Amino acid sequence: MIQIFLGGIRPLPPDNQPTGIFKQEVVMPVWVGKDGLAGDAQADRRVHGGPEKALHQYAVASYARLAFAFPDAANLLVPGSIGENLSVADWDEATLAIGDVFRFGDSTIQVSQPRAPCWKIDHRFGVEGMAQFIAEQRITGWYFRVLEEGAVEPNVGFERIERNVEPISIADLLTLWAEHRPDPDRLIEVSRTPGLTASWVSKLEDRAGRLRQMGEDNPTLFHPRPDNNIGQDRA
Repeated sequence: MIQIFLGGIRPLPPDNQPTGIFKQEVVMPVWVGKDGLAGDAQADRRVHGGPEKALHQYAVASYARLAFAFPDAANLLVPGSIGENLSVADWDEATLAIGDVFRFGDSTIQVSQPRAPCWKIDHRFGVEGMAQFIAEQRITGWYFRVLEEGAVEPNVGFERIERNVEPISIADLLTLWAEHRPDPDRLIEVSRTPGLTASWVSKLEDRAGRLRQMGEDNPTLFHPRPDNNIGQDRA
């Protein structure tokens, strides 16, 4: 089952700040352009929307995890409610990789980056800590850029047609980023993943640079000295 969602700007209780998180399911064909679905809107364009975040997909299976963790909001946790544009069963952060290219109806789209969960999620569902839980559990969903514009509609084709030779899944990227002290060389390696959005490339490179500088200042940081007492009792 393939569901498509879009929406305009609405006030978000309790402070009535503008948001585009409320989406309605599409029942007719809709155009996918470089900035996303025709008729879809984002309130804060500094952090939402644009060519590198044209479409947001969220894993269907993640809703069950959210409902278990936040039972008071369980009845609200249905596909489309977290602000995604696309819901397709059997895809998640482990099965999608950066740079994966899909044929979606008449359009062609490419996985560009993970989503960063927004504080508005907590307000949307009237609970505290859901956005943090999503980040910590690495069930963020992901974004697509649009390579080729075209028309789409519910239950239209959604087929992966291209994948990098050495794929880095969304889960792999989020796990690496969450490490307390990741290997700087690995950060650089992942930053070179074809299809990764430029902002994530910069984040990975900057962090690798800081960690390397820390390593120069403290040579034992990444290469601890051998333990000559291995196998001996210690007081």
